[in-house]
Amino acid sequence: MRIQKSFLFILLLLTGLTAFSQKKPAYVSGHVIDENENRLAGVSVVILGRQSGISTDDSGYFRLKVSADKAFGLVFTYSGYKEEQKNFLLNEGEEEKITVRLERGSMTTLGEVVVTDQRDRREAGLIRPNPKSVINLPTVTTGVESLIKIFVGSNNELTSQYSVRGGSFDENLIYVNDFEIFRPYLVRNGQQEGLSFINPELVRNINFYNGGFQARYGDKMSSVLDIQYKKPKRFGGSAYVGILEQGLHVEGISGNDRLTYLIGVRNRSNRNLLSRQETQGNYVPSSGDLQAMINYKLSAKWMAEFFGNISQSKFSLNPEFSQLTTSVFSPFFTSSLGLDIYFEGQEKDQYQTNMLGLSFSNQVNQRLKLKWMVSRFENDERENVDIQGTYLFGERDFDKTQPTFGTIVSPLGAGVFQNFTRNTLNIENFNFSHKGSYDYKNHAVQWGLAFDRTAIHDKLNEWELQDSAGYSIPLNTAQLQLSKVIKSTADLDINKFSGFVQDNILLGDSLNSYTLTAGVRYNYNSLNNQLLISPRFGASWKPNWKRDVIFRAAAGAYHQPPFYRELRRYDGTVNEDLKAQKSWQGVLGFDYNFSGWGRPMRFTTEAYYKHMTDVVPYDVDNVRIRYFGENNAKAYAMGLEARLYGEIVKDAESWISLGFMNTKENIEGDTYKNYTLDEFNQPIDSVTLEKGWVRRPTDRRITFGMFFQDYLATNKNFKMYLSLLYGSNLPYNIPNNVKYRNGLEIPSYIRADIGFSALLLDSDRSKRRSHSPFLGFENIWASLEVFNLIDRDNTIAYLLIKDFSNTTYTMPQRLTPRLINFKIVARW
Repeated sequence: MRIQKSFLFILLLLTGLTAFSQKKPAYVSGHVIDENENRLAGVSVVILGRQSGISTDDSGYFRLKVSADKAFGLVFTYSGYKEEQKNFLLNEGEEEKITVRLERGSMTTLGEVVVTDQRDRREAGLIRPNPKSVINLPTVTTGVESLIKIFVGSNNELTSQYSVRGGSFDENLIYVNDFEIFRPYLVRNGQQEGLSFINPELVRNINFYNGGFQARYGDKMSSVLDIQYKKPKRFGGSAYVGILEQGLHVEGISGNDRLTYLIGVRNRSNRNLLSRQETQGNYVPSSGDLQAMINYKLSAKWMAEFFGNISQSKFSLNPEFSQLTTSVFSPFFTSSLGLDIYFEGQEKDQYQTNMLGLSFSNQVNQRLKLKWMVSRFENDERENVDIQGTYLFGERDFDKTQPTFGTIVSPLGAGVFQNFTRNTLNIENFNFSHKGSYDYKNHAVQWGLAFDRTAIHDKLNEWELQDSAGYSIPLNTAQLQLSKVIKSTADLDINKFSGFVQDNILLGDSLNSYTLTAGVRYNYNSLNNQLLISPRFGASWKPNWKRDVIFRAAAGAYHQPPFYRELRRYDGTVNEDLKAQKSWQGVLGFDYNFSGWGRPMRFTTEAYYKHMTDVVPYDVDNVRIRYFGENNAKAYAMGLEARLYGEIVKDAESWISLGFMNTKENIEGDTYKNYTLDEFNQPIDSVTLEKGWVRRPTDRRITFGMFFQDYLATNKNFKMYLSLLYGSNLPYNIPNNVKYRNGLEIPSYIRADIGFSALLLDSDRSKRRSHSPFLGFENIWASLEVFNLIDRDNTIAYLLIKDFSNTTYTMPQRLTPRLINFKIVARW
């Protein structure tokens, strides 16, 4: 018994000594800012010698638990900024509050990858690619949007528009330095599009949300592309000359460091690209823009920013001849049907965009930041078409031994058509807004208020004449009837009030951290007098595991008020009583950071579900969206996405993206009659059927995208860039036909583009002569790009042709064939 008591006494004594000897941890907290006192979110904060750490929240705040009575260093890293290290020796229970200022500069590639991981991991649906990759990506339409398509898929390389998780082109928000950007609305096909609004040479940061975005972003249902332009720290610039596009940009800072400027000019012509289209003729496409951003530091706490853009795209076409071919398999014959069209007439389109924006930012104190913004955005668009075509349709001869090779030898149909269009659209939008943020302990509160006044002046005048075998369609022996007539005008003045408030809460420490985001938006517009309330929530959790994993979730309401295109019915009339499309969405996913082949890698996956009501159905023809103009459908979209980021090859970041999706809609009143025919093919009975749930026009079940970079093992000055895109088939709807909605399919989209770059002049200026004309250049690169490497005939839409027996055939409209582009880029 005495031995047991002695043992118990010693055990209690040791336990007490151990408890007494445990030291209370110390803490380091504070904010990270840039040279302009702007707080930096997503800055990596890591204890020197460790592989993982934490990142600053949306207000640039961090709080890290550290060991007491031991010397240690904190390393602060952020993409595009110089690494900063701070050393500490803290007493037990002590908390030191600091402010860390990061300066612009270069970093190692490894550091950039780590920072990107830290920043991306806190918000659901957030993808943050490196802006430098946009310039290297081999693509027909250069721009940030081409990089976005690697993640969300594509079916048209000629357009900068994209569909996200089953949404339409009109469901995506775009911001440049907090100013909302609008696109042209009358564009019918990618040939008519000019330059993307975003100039990739001016971009500093790219934040792309493909779902689950916070309340601080606006009222759209699918995605947000948030772009931040550069704030120069020295004089520099670039110039490039290519077959398709040319550009120049300059940037700099004044001697007293108060004024910075960023100016970009671009010009683009797709004539060489379009000259190999199936429709032959004289293509004269041209587009150009001028963008300028000027920042002026009024005082230590006040900053003014001016943003201006002038953009114009023109498209002229004098079509001459078009030759289409498709394979047909039927019980009667197996052959290739052809369509030869001879044209007369001309198409002339013009799209002009002007934007002016002015903002004032006030860093009241370390916790409070206020911003006021005013902007004016104008789209002026004109379409003029007067084209007549004569066509012959039938079986095409592909026997090269015959003199009739390539011609139609067995006609099935013939006719004449005429398309006439005189459309004008002017949209003018004024915006006045205020944003603010306030930090208190582990809270970062953000709010915003906005007023928009939009004036829309629209005039449509379209008609089509179809004459088949001498008879006008639809046939009326008493009078001439046109197959389609749209005549409409609209003058709308819309006032919109919107705003949000949200709180970002950081809990836990570096070993086991949580973030919670809760916010709500409101939106009211005078068009339909509808008030929308949209609550949104987000959360993330980084468990204390050996593996570097973060779990993320988001849920909320994403309601989209009608703007312009949704109001237009098929017949051209305007539905001013149209209500907002409503959706409730949920996102759940995780990120896993690991080391592969001795290099940093990241795997991320997300599952999502969208429940939509008051949906406005639509059809897609090329890039033109034709809405029904009624809230008469309900829909859903669900899917799973997985992505792998990392350096598959050392010092060359690459991405792989794979997605699975299913989206369907159910349109009210979509009934049709199914007839029972007698032996003479005359109806004797009918039954009314409901179409029910059908695939939406954007229902691409499988998407795959890859961007891969490589270089010669013996010389990194020779690089290769490969872009791969795959998308499974899409439904194609026959207009005004309930029974055959989803009656056609657009085949899978497969695209491979490759580029090669060689360094002509490196950054070592000591090797250059004092009188060399290239003395001031930093580097010069030459690039050779091959678009559509496998020369696949991708289909974008169909032409519907009737034969002599009134049977309808479909003729596919193809996208671009293989093309070579050469480009030289110089930087200074």
